[in-house]
Amino acid sequence: MSRPLHRGSGGGRLSVNGPDFWDDSQMKDKIEKEDLERNRSAGDQNYLSTKFLFRILFPDNSPSKHNLGENGFLSDPFSPGTGRNRLKYALLLIRLSLVVIIILALTGSFWWTMSITSSSSGQIYHGYRQLQEQVVSDLRDIGQLSLGATSVKDIEYCPPESENFVPCFNVSENLDLGLPKGEEVDRHCGPGSRQNCLVLNPLNYKIPLRWPTGRDVIWHANVNITAQEVLSSGSLTKRLMMLEEEQISFRSDSAMFDSIEDYSHQIAEMIGLRNESNFVQAGVRTILDIGCGYGSFGAHLFSNQLLTMCVANYEASGSQVQLTLERGLPAMIGSFNSKQLPYPSLSFDMIHCAECHVDWDQKDGILLVEVDRLLRPGGYFVWTSTVTNTQRSVPNKVNLKKWNFVRNFAESMCWELLAQQDETVVWKKTSLKKCYVARRPGVGPSLCSKGQDIESPYYRPLQACIAGTQSRRWIPIEERTKWPSRAKLNSSELKIHGLASETLAEDSLNWNSAVNNYWSLLSPLIFSDHPKRPGDDDPSPPYNMLRNVLDMNAHFGGLNAALLDARKSVWVMNVIPTSGPNYLPLILDRGFVGVLHDWCEAFPTYPRTYDLVHANGLLSLEFGQHSRCPMFDQFIEIDRVLRPEGWVIIRDTVPLIELARDHAARLKWDARVIEVENSDEKLLICQKPFSRRQATESEARSVKPKRPGDKLGNCV
Repeated sequence: MSRPLHRGSGGGRLSVNGPDFWDDSQMKDKIEKEDLERNRSAGDQNYLSTKFLFRILFPDNSPSKHNLGENGFLSDPFSPGTGRNRLKYALLLIRLSLVVIIILALTGSFWWTMSITSSSSGQIYHGYRQLQEQVVSDLRDIGQLSLGATSVKDIEYCPPESENFVPCFNVSENLDLGLPKGEEVDRHCGPGSRQNCLVLNPLNYKIPLRWPTGRDVIWHANVNITAQEVLSSGSLTKRLMMLEEEQISFRSDSAMFDSIEDYSHQIAEMIGLRNESNFVQAGVRTILDIGCGYGSFGAHLFSNQLLTMCVANYEASGSQVQLTLERGLPAMIGSFNSKQLPYPSLSFDMIHCAECHVDWDQKDGILLVEVDRLLRPGGYFVWTSTVTNTQRSVPNKVNLKKWNFVRNFAESMCWELLAQQDETVVWKKTSLKKCYVARRPGVGPSLCSKGQDIESPYYRPLQACIAGTQSRRWIPIEERTKWPSRAKLNSSELKIHGLASETLAEDSLNWNSAVNNYWSLLSPLIFSDHPKRPGDDDPSPPYNMLRNVLDMNAHFGGLNAALLDARKSVWVMNVIPTSGPNYLPLILDRGFVGVLHDWCEAFPTYPRTYDLVHANGLLSLEFGQHSRCPMFDQFIEIDRVLRPEGWVIIRDTVPLIELARDHAARLKWDARVIEVENSDEKLLICQKPFSRRQATESEARSVKPKRPGDKLGNCV
């Protein structure tokens, strides 16, 4: 806490009266005024000595009614004799004073030099740090005092219709711009794409249930979807969802419905495995699920240590991504229309598409080339669609044409067709580069040059060439370290990324300690009843309140690894800022999920997505030396993606933490600053409050009274 500011106050002066000093009151005031101008801060003793020396060196010639000399001038009681003698003594006194001053200066300089030399650099830096902290704190307090009643006003709330607003995805505006078909759902972050207001919670919003319950049961009021929209979505998993009273239940393993367990077991058998629990031994850890439905495929595989990232188009309502995130599963908005996804080449072990509504035969197969770019050597592409079902009694000529194109194009990219069963087909990407050389001339896409194949595909157009063949990361999934050992990476794998084993080991040690500290700071509040939530009671511990974490500056993915080491049931979205070093290939090779992102833009996700947002050094990276966008905009974005009662942990330098604390106050977050031992940094820990909004008049009129026995529940 900053120390209070104190205004300076005038000190008392010593008053001397007596026959040996001044008797004339006017002359006394005049002389004391001159003394005050020469030395305002001297002590009483210095005042007397200075006055004495002044009178000896420069006797006052002003007249007085007392002690007048024979020449009519004031007779100085301190005078040694005649004027010539006084001059001689004055010169002698000046010489002696100069000698004393020189001796004192040399002695003081020598002592100061010795004291500095004997002090450790750490002590000097610590003193400087304390001074810097105090200056920042005082300036902050001065700023607040100077603002007074005219302080910066609190940020306003967005209108209720913006409760599911996602910046950069304005479909109607993109249609008005005349964008080509399919590109209207792409991401376009232009001026005015943000809203400088706080997104309101939906009416009757409730805190998500803890895992594992919250993975299969969510509150209906928290998502923007109706039963009709679920029925019309065309998703493979639409039959696995039920609306019951205020909740939506996902019965993926119920005998009443087609089981996701049976489906994943089928895929494993088509690959040649006994069941889905053997995926890890086959080298599969990370899966990209295109058009994931409502995340049931990834939810089932999560229990088998498989991490599935859902990617789907932006939808104003009935969103696949929003429901998947509400279940606490990995998901983000993205599309295969015109831009590469923000992942480097060779990122995933499997890519899955079940009725994902992607026309793979369009645009000369360039969308399949993007799939090949993202797949690791030896990885699998699983496609489930009515297009692949060619065994019908009356074949569909359109579907047959599409199927023949996809099958031939996949073969030209050196994919091996492993199996075809019912409507599901599984291909395996080649592990041998010589396959590309063995192709007939003019058959299939060409290989990318080194300039075309880069590891930072952010807003890059789709490439029509095969990427990754020149990368040092070209390692078949069967030869990679198996999970969970993959999270550590061996020395040869680290060498590919230019890292030594000692560097990663030290990073892991630091993050293990940091996670323990984080948990000790958050646990008393996470696992206790607190008055921030109106109307509801918290369940008893040890339910896990944190399901997902957004790490805004993930570096090596150390926070992700430390949470796994601590056996926390969370997954982490590791974000690598485009303004810093690109460690995303390393993070993906460790078996984590992550993405490239420019933090001057909104993150491609729906509001109320993450339970914890973490930023280590991000403020220094984005705002330390130069700023491309206002810091407060970034905090508004954090508030948008953070669920109510969610947490924010920011670690950075003292001045930036103090500024961040001011932003947190404007956002109405509860915040406190924590010291970091042996560091010139501090922690800012915040919690977003839970706030219920009042229904508007139109919402109140649309709510019909519920009669006894009424149910929301339709099986969909």
